[in-house]
Amino acid sequence: MYINRRGQVIRVGVGSPQQTQIPPLELPRYGAERLSGIRCLATQLKPEPPSQSALTAMAIQRLDALVTFTLTGEGFERQGGGATGYVKAVYLSHLVPNAEVNWTVSPVLSLETIAQQDFLSLVEGLETQFRQDFGGQQVDTGHDLVLAVGLMTDRVSPQRFQDGLSELSRLVETAGGEVVQTLRQKRSRPHPQTVVGEGKVQEIALMAQTVGATLIVFDRDLSPAQTRNLETQVGIRVVDRTELILDIFAQRAQSRAGKLQVELAQLEYMLPRLTGRGRAMSRLGGGIGTRGPGETKLETERRAIQRRIARLQDEVDHLQAHRSRLRQKRQHEEVPSVAIVGYTNAGKSTLLNALTNAEVYTADQLFATLDPTTRRLIVPNAATQEPLVLLVTDTVGFIHELPASLMDAFRATLEEVTEADALLHVVDLSHPAWQSQIRSVMQILSEMPITPGPALVAFNKIDQVDGETLALARDEFPNAIFISASARLGLETLRQKLAQLVDYAIVKH
Repeated sequence: MYINRRGQVIRVGVGSPQQTQIPPLELPRYGAERLSGIRCLATQLKPEPPSQSALTAMAIQRLDALVTFTLTGEGFERQGGGATGYVKAVYLSHLVPNAEVNWTVSPVLSLETIAQQDFLSLVEGLETQFRQDFGGQQVDTGHDLVLAVGLMTDRVSPQRFQDGLSELSRLVETAGGEVVQTLRQKRSRPHPQTVVGEGKVQEIALMAQTVGATLIVFDRDLSPAQTRNLETQVGIRVVDRTELILDIFAQRAQSRAGKLQVELAQLEYMLPRLTGRGRAMSRLGGGIGTRGPGETKLETERRAIQRRIARLQDEVDHLQAHRSRLRQKRQHEEVPSVAIVGYTNAGKSTLLNALTNAEVYTADQLFATLDPTTRRLIVPNAATQEPLVLLVTDTVGFIHELPASLMDAFRATLEEVTEADALLHVVDLSHPAWQSQIRSVMQILSEMPITPGPALVAFNKIDQVDGETLALARDEFPNAIFISASARLGLETLRQKLAQLVDYAIVKH
């Protein structure tokens, strides 16, 4: 039985406190700085304190208190004006602010003692302390405190799973958040409704409260239904990996072209996630149940987004055509082109700056630059040693399982890769997962509609690696070149190799 602070019964359920709990989003008041204003009265037959699951349900709902009555099981026949003789024990449980354990459970109490308990004074004192703790957290952080959740399925190796979680933390950091805790679960396959199992959802909700998380981020893509189910049960905003990357892109886009491509990707992501029943809410069809006052608010929003997506796609097509004309002009002038590709944060922009004295923004962040930048580079002709002019383009960084919406939205940018005469594949050799990053980049290149030109692999940041890693890279990639863009090591050799690569690409073409 759930009772509000006015003493009114607002909900009655048959089952355990966990089975009958109220979803956080349905509670009248909910937040880390206060209690929900509801207390639960539960009965049980076993003469023992409330179970861990019951206490977890109390914490997730942020109940004022959980009062557990242990009954004798002898029936409820009224004797002497009441049924007090059938209650063997009473336990009072409530949350505790700023403590290692989230709650406290009283020793055995009598029914008379619990009846005299001043609950309003108890919860007012608790909420005062919760507000003080919450205020301190807000002053100290000033940004999203993130609970990261990773799911390892049978198809993912332990090392790849750990690399993915490390990359998720970097993405959160790049977006301006801070990972305060990471939870992991191993399942044969994702749960269709909540990705993780029911018990793990409870653990996520409890951990989010314990660490004061304001956002939950998953290491994979979630369906709209999974996101809604998780937010309903946890009471905190949930985002997936794609939404996190889109947020970073929105922060990084500087040019008009970059901004419109990011907006297109965001709208395409948002469209199926509009709150509601999707197509079932449309009132424009024919037949029973479809006639009515006209469009719902959801349908109006959906149509507005669809019109905006159509306009943005037209603009991206115009951008694509414009860049195509620029490339044709360069090809007419017979100026060879090289596109720098690679995993995000591999040092592509730093290398372009070092080679051409460009002033492209660089930072130790994922997706520091989005907009392609093209600069002229003079290298010695491979055959005659005469000066040869190349056009070098810095492209958007790749990432493992690059979201399909971004691939589509950035097709105008990615065409710089497919139309280039040759590719310079930059690899961060100092990254623990450099081999996996190479495979990810090669996978993305293989999925492009037009096969890119020949590629030269350049291992970057060699000044930050040991001899064993260098030897391994040389054995696996004997034709690669080893450089440090920031320390300007190996750049002259790189210029000569680029001249040979372009000469080979042109002859082959």
